[in-house]
Amino acid sequence: MRDCEAVITCLPSPAASAAVMAEMLPEVTSGKIWMEMSTTDEAEARRLGEMVIARGGAAVDCPVSGGCHRAATGNISIFAGCDRATFERILPILTTMGRRILHTGALGSASVLKVVTNYLATAHLIANAEALAVSKAAGMDLNVAFEAIRISSGNSFSHETESQVILNGSRDISFTMDLVKKDIGLFQAVADRANVPIELNPKMIEIFDDGIARYGERELSPNIIKRLEEATGLDILAPGFPPEMLDDEPEEAGYEVIPNRGG
Repeated sequence: MRDCEAVITCLPSPAASAAVMAEMLPEVTSGKIWMEMSTTDEAEARRLGEMVIARGGAAVDCPVSGGCHRAATGNISIFAGCDRATFERILPILTTMGRRILHTGALGSASVLKVVTNYLATAHLIANAEALAVSKAAGMDLNVAFEAIRISSGNSFSHETESQVILNGSRDISFTMDLVKKDIGLFQAVADRANVPIELNPKMIEIFDDGIARYGERELSPNIIKRLEEATGLDILAPGFPPEMLDDEPEEAGYEVIPNRGG
């Protein structure tokens, strides 16, 4: 921060971000920008950001979404929570790093929406695992089942990515069970603060607690399907699928996504 106009943090936990901020905060002066790209707690993002703002700096929570294979090519979505003036300052940085940039509103809003999307991705992963296991147990050809899901109303980003590495057997999506547990735990915290009595997420937390107990925190998250493989004695595998996902979309300049508000 001392020698830079903007500093980006992308760390594995809110505690890690707080520890870095404790060291960085004395170097914050007027005009400096802190860009928090970690998947973190929205209340903690606001707390740390307000400390930066109090010293004359600017703060934005700007987590990314789209998977590691897209992050590697810059074809990644970025949410940005901050005032509009700060967003305009950092937009050239964000469009260099990513593809689709969404201004989500005030500081902390991007972190809320990031864990919302990660909650959905986890729900889709669990549902895809169950769908593939049931298809196999029912005697379906898994290559055919994959295509049936892909071309239907049951399709999802998770199916088009995670289901492929599940069927390959590598299960390598570069994301681990402890990170899933952290993210859906953050989503649960948002729901609890908002007094929304959600029902599915607590069950998902229970499923991943069981997966971690069986296979360890650093097990690849698509291997949550191993619980069903062990219960049924089936191997949920099929030929022709890649061991990892590669982004084959053509390169394109980054741009701001404008929400549709009608009219």
